[in-house]
Amino acid sequence: MTATGQIVARADNDYNAEFEWAYITYAATDKISISAGRLRLPLFKYSASLDVGYFYHWVNAPQSVYDVPFNNIEGLRVDYSDYAGDWEYSMQFAYGTYDNTSETFSLSGKDTIVFTGEAQNEGFKVRAVAGRAKSTFIVPGLEPIFAGIQPFISADLFNNLRYEESTGTFYGLGLEYDVYNWFVSGEITSIDSEKSYLAEDVAYYVTAGIRFGKFTPSLTYEAKESDDALKFADQINPLPASLQGTIAVLESTFADDEETITLALRYDLDTNVALKADIIKYTDNLIDSNDATLVRVGVNYVF
Repeated sequence: MTATGQIVARADNDYNAEFEWAYITYAATDKISISAGRLRLPLFKYSASLDVGYFYHWVNAPQSVYDVPFNNIEGLRVDYSDYAGDWEYSMQFAYGTYDNTSETFSLSGKDTIVFTGEAQNEGFKVRAVAGRAKSTFIVPGLEPIFAGIQPFISADLFNNLRYEESTGTFYGLGLEYDVYNWFVSGEITSIDSEKSYLAEDVAYYVTAGIRFGKFTPSLTYEAKESDDALKFADQINPLPASLQGTIAVLESTFADDEETITLALRYDLDTNVALKADIIKYTDNLIDSNDATLVRVGVNYVF
């Protein structure tokens, strides 16, 4: 039996220290372990090390894919690992609830189920993840819009548009080939909800780099796109044009169509110290004024 905790202080939370993880783990056998408490969801390749930048080659992991508001759950996780011939594989099953509240939104999910499978043979690695939850997403700033349209649309359409107790799904696939001297990898994800005004989001990145001595230069392309088809069109089309326009604006509130190219350089100063620098070109295909070029530097130290 072991206990694990991670305390994180973030700038966007006034550096207030909070428990990111707090759980206990029981090793049932050499291959199976069971963890309970506040856990990191195994959604991505770098989920477990997302807050420890030393373990990846960028200053930050690709935000198009990794910037999701449901990284942790309070519940149970079962881990299984074994070998099959030349393959090493592992599986994780997680169940629980999550809750994330900020100044602009609140997101909660119950009956959250996530299954992840990963397999590796020498330098090749593949991982897949599937998850679902009964989710509620409330944005106080949008409440006046919902209040304004409710008297003029059917209860069925109104309930469809609201994101309350809606089945949300998450799917992901990751591939990697790393022979140390060079590597290429990528991840693609899909986030969707069965009944809500939010469109399906598909995000992905592809990264490649080389390692020579203490230097690791890399190039990364990432993108995030929302399905632009109007949801519940058969219910919305008979409505007056003004109502259709209001609902269209509602559905486009969180729409994304963005691309990012990152040129990064990592220098391993010591066995536990990494210096990093990124040059990022961000393009927003929906709002040109959001386009930007950013330079970031960072120092990662582990002990």
